[in-house]
Amino acid sequence: MTTAQHKIGSGFGATTTAAEVLAGVDLTGKLAIVTGGYSGIGLETTRALTAAGAHVVVPARRRATAEQALQGLGNVEIDQLDLGDLENVRAFAERFVASGRGIDILIGSAGIMAVPETRVGPGWEAQFATNHLGHFALVNRLWPAFTPGARVVSVSSRGHHYGPVRFDDLNFERGYDKWLAYGQAKTANVLFAVELDRLARDRGVRAFALHPGRILTELVRHLDRQELVDAGMVDESGRVTGGAKTPEQGAATQVWAATSPQLDGLGGVYLEDCDIAGPAPADGTRTGVKDYAVDPALARRLWTVSAELTGVNAF
Repeated sequence: MTTAQHKIGSGFGATTTAAEVLAGVDLTGKLAIVTGGYSGIGLETTRALTAAGAHVVVPARRRATAEQALQGLGNVEIDQLDLGDLENVRAFAERFVASGRGIDILIGSAGIMAVPETRVGPGWEAQFATNHLGHFALVNRLWPAFTPGARVVSVSSRGHHYGPVRFDDLNFERGYDKWLAYGQAKTANVLFAVELDRLARDRGVRAFALHPGRILTELVRHLDRQELVDAGMVDESGRVTGGAKTPEQGAATQVWAATSPQLDGLGGVYLEDCDIAGPAPADGTRTGVKDYAVDPALARRLWTVSAELTGVNAF
């Protein structure tokens, strides 16, 4: 399979921060929506975008927490959104579309990881439902508001290496494994960007997926100390291990995906360390992107299934 997954030599790297990506960039007059934009790398993304002049809408499940985290930050508005509740997604999207404003950037940064078995909606596995289906429904319901030239950024992770989408058992009804479920959701995030880019590019809207890096944020709240050690995130004393990024560095790739002119004319690709990632190596090293995450046929299949599950399809 031929692939567009080749580095382009962006000049940035693993230690680049979101502020460095946006140095000299003027986003005045641009509107961005950042899910999860009030904690972890989402918060740093909001800070960087507003510092460059963008107006940022932060839809939040925990509104009071968001208000506290974003206190004193100008050019931000907060609204209610629970990605695990499709009626809540519909209500948010309808409010926004009714405002008559256009969307220049949407970054799907909200997510959950390695949670105990949890069901939402009509019995959907929570990681797939929240990380993928919620964002799928959100983008499709907001579609009338996207401006020509807009970008949609789907925040995946290296966790997609855990496994593909299990079309024959999306909800892990035949035995739950929190890491395989997380891997499926993160693979779905990449496939979503692949198909959205194909569908939306004629309007000039492009989509990207990415691995932000290994960052110790609230995302790991469901893991105990030993699991963090086993994952290589902390040592036995609880100190963050080498190779981890700061939240400012972790936000860089999604900010680069959302704004960089280096990506003009491109889309449907998976990024890491502020560049296009290469294919995953055959030796099993968890870098690059797995073939099953960027397979166009699987991306179309997932889109069809997601539209059927959510009852939403803008295309």
